Amino acid sequence: MIDFTIILLLILAAAGIGYDIVDILPDRVLAQVTNQEGLRIVSAGFAALFGGIFGIIVKTAYRRLEMRVRQLPVDVLLTRAVGLVLGLLIANLMLAPVFLLPIAPEFSFLKPLLAILGSVMFCYLGVTLADTHGSAFLRLINPQSVETMLVAEGTLKAISPKVIDTSCIIDGRIEELLNTGFVEGQILVPQFVIQELQTLADAANDLKRSRGRRGLDILNRMKDGFPDRIIIHPIDYQDIATVDAKLVHFASEINATLLTNDYNLSKVANLQEVAVLNVNDLAHAVRPVYLPGDCLEIKIIKDGKEAAQGVGYLEDGTMVVVEEGRKYVGSGGLQIIVTSALQTSAGRMIFARPYASMMA
Repeated sequence: MIDFTIILLLILAAAGIGYDIVDILPDRVLAQVTNQEGLRIVSAGFAALFGGIFGIIVKTAYRRLEMRVRQLPVDVLLTRAVGLVLGLLIANLMLAPVFLLPIAPEFSFLKPLLAILGSVMFCYLGVTLADTHGSAFLRLINPQSVETMLVAEGTLKAISPKVIDTSCIIDGRIEELLNTGFVEGQILVPQFVIQELQTLADAANDLKRSRGRRGLDILNRMKDGFPDRIIIHPIDYQDIATVDAKLVHFASEINATLLTNDYNLSKVANLQEVAVLNVNDLAHAVRPVYLPGDCLEIKIIKDGKEAAQGVGYLEDGTMVVVEEGRKYVGSGGLQIIVTSALQTSAGRMIFARPYASMMA
């Protein structure tokens, strides 16, 4: 019903404008028209046609907006509405003195233009601030909630939002972390990160283009799978040149945690006292620890440096040196028993012997 009403109202409005627009034609033009009433009807018909087309466009845009609003959480709707109202109030208060200024009649059109421009600017500013500080505002509205009281007394800490960088999206492991629930809170994807992905996807270099397209595909899957947690943020900093510097500044500004797998970016963020979650550090932390006496299965793929040694690798890339394992090179899985482990500058090494020789 609402769709029909929108289209009908725009058709009637356009037809009325087309019917009355004949009155503003110059007299010399009207003098050449023999049937002004017929001209009005034709003009109203063409205007109604364009009004119907415009009505379909408005109806489609309205439905898309309605769908997006339905998907927004209640707290986001509330904070954005408050930010919008405050933006309008501030715009009217600040623009009120402008309307009192004496302006020549030739420039009187500047007043409504300034009013529209100021209202749009302050409304956008209010919505942006609501997205950034909405949770703090809700805690002020309802300070007596159990969660808020525990956060205020320091027993609990509020979950900080995560700001994700380009390399972490392309890496893809963050998608699995989201599926397993190990990453909490909302994940903000700044607009400049999406622009960097798009630049990579449009690059002439095949490797860069494939990385960019992979990142966009992963981001789309995460957005579809977690629409309430993956937030595309429109913020940008025109005065900051590099994407890494923008990420650190944005995370510091909203007191968020930077989610990355870039070693250098992690160091820069730590220097500026920005919390960092490095996916590579997490991967190293959850690698299985094998102690002497543990039994596992491995495939020997090449000869070792010493006589009779064979070398294989675990799924995480850890090298396993098997004594008396040379004769098993190229064969199927071999049951081995860990004898010792060594941490080197190049990584971790495990030494083992075949299970059969240990049991002999």
